[in-house]
Amino acid sequence: FPGQGAQWVGMGAELLESSVVFAEGLRECAGVLDPLTGWSLVDVVRGVGGGVSLDRVDVVQPVSFAVMVGLARVWLAAGVVPSVVVGHSQGEIAAACVAGGLSLGDAARVVVLRSRAIAAGLSGLGGMVSLAVGVSEAELLVSRWVGRVEVAAVNGPLSVVVAGEPEALGELVVECEGVGVRARWVDVDYASHTAQVEAIEGELARSLSQVRPVSSRIPFFSTVEGVWLDTAELDAGYWYRNLRSTVRFAPSIERLLEEGFRAFVEVSAHPVLTMSMEAAAERVDAGPVVVTGTLRRDEGGMRRVLTS
Repeated sequence: FPGQGAQWVGMGAELLESSVVFAEGLRECAGVLDPLTGWSLVDVVRGVGGGVSLDRVDVVQPVSFAVMVGLARVWLAAGVVPSVVVGHSQGEIAAACVAGGLSLGDAARVVVLRSRAIAAGLSGLGGMVSLAVGVSEAELLVSRWVGRVEVAAVNGPLSVVVAGEPEALGELVVECEGVGVRARWVDVDYASHTAQVEAIEGELARSLSQVRPVSSRIPFFSTVEGVWLDTAELDAGYWYRNLRSTVRFAPSIERLLEEGFRAFVEVSAHPVLTMSMEAAAERVDAGPVVVTGTLRRDEGGMRRVLTS
């Protein structure tokens, strides 16, 4: 389950009309999300005129969560039952919910209240840049901007996201261009997984204090800790660390490959992590591995699901 980046306007709209399972899942999500957000999840998915925009972090994260939960139910209905769930950043909320570690209501509270805190306390203060380098090289590149830029996510052997102050990131991008490193701005205006997140730690502790996680039916591998984790530990403190800590996605996938896992499904509206998973498989010389997405941008119906 990925974080942001998989979203597109109209994602899930076609499947809402063609898949009873997806439609039921999305409407269940709407039942817990709509009272918290004050807007209609189904209207946003359908693109009803005059609705809220996916450009807002406090809109795109709840909608992406709901779409991922709905798509997971489609896979389950097709008989594809996961042996483990893994999430990247906000994707861990959907992963925990699908695993059974968070109720749908608690997962909705985490994604809505946390994205609202990001919008109120972090939006406009930061940015993120994707670098086509390994983590060691990324750490060396950002060392000139200590306290201003940090490694935010390790997605693959040659895919790292850094985050921090926009001005410092701009200087980093110029330096990358000068040394031949591909650098691409991520379309967000905040710096997740950096010290900037510490400004909303108290707010998250207060707003998420009522979340009651339980041990899940499906095993959960944490990309925060890089270990198997009992989902009963996914309390308010964990969801703060999930937003503050570096995302250890690539090391987590490599660990699962080393433990014998050979089939990986990205449950999202567009595949953003499949290439990273394939690269991880090559890095550990895992042999034949199946990696697939679910939907693709502008391919949001059952034909795409069945092809995947």
